[in-house]
Amino acid sequence: MNLKDIQIRDPFVVVENDTYHLFGSTDKDIWKPAGTGFDAYTSRDLHEFDGPFPVFRPPPDFWSVRNFWAPEVYKTENGDYIMFATFLPKTGCRGTAALKSAGAILGPYLPWSDGPLTPHDWECLDGTLYYEGGVPWMVFCHEWQQIGNGEICAMPLNRDLRTAAGKPSILFRAGDAAWAAPLKGRTPGSYVTDGPFLWRLDENNLIMLWSSFGEDGRYRLGIARSKTGLLAGPWQQDAAPFFAADGGHGMLFHSLEGKLLLALHTPNATPHERALFVETVL
Repeated sequence: MNLKDIQIRDPFVVVENDTYHLFGSTDKDIWKPAGTGFDAYTSRDLHEFDGPFPVFRPPPDFWSVRNFWAPEVYKTENGDYIMFATFLPKTGCRGTAALKSAGAILGPYLPWSDGPLTPHDWECLDGTLYYEGGVPWMVFCHEWQQIGNGEICAMPLNRDLRTAAGKPSILFRAGDAAWAAPLKGRTPGSYVTDGPFLWRLDENNLIMLWSSFGEDGRYRLGIARSKTGLLAGPWQQDAAPFFAADGGHGMLFHSLEGKLLLALHTPNATPHERALFVETVL
């Protein structure tokens, strides 16, 4: 398949064995119908892809039936793979859970955490994994739908990535960014936070990609920078968005040639979403 033919939101790329593995929200309509699961694609050049490969299909007793969103995949110390993905439970609040595959990047992935890792009484999404001082953290969004001004939060995890090891703390709020605007037609002060992703530029510089909406209603991707180089921040927002052309939920990875690439989806309207890979200098 050519990249332009793959409908996908929230793209996440893992480079392994000289191959790109592309994960993302792959249901044709991720919003209201029952979810199918997650598919993945593989490529050697980021243009032509093999797949789709069904990497997750919910078991009959799975605790969620819709809003299967934003899978991210990480290899563990013992060679297994953990997938963080967002689901809406049959009862309760949306949140990010952990799935696990025994030694195969293309799965199958099976439920690992007992429901969402995020607080069960919080509306949450888009958990991403970050290690600091050997401690795993989930960085995630506390949704605007529940609190108005959406938050990016951090929560320590136990080493098996199966349970939380402490309570979440707030890193920043969407309204802190000059480029972010409240949603039109919603309760005043409703700011979206989506898709946090952390990247260390060097020993002293830590940045976070995250997404929201601008005054023109378009989806945007911005950068926040930790003033201390640590996850706790404080975090300072770049004045202008990094990508403002109706695209977002981005992540960074190195190509097989060593180039730094930004992955995101654009446009933001279903069913037209496609992955875009942009060579980037930070």
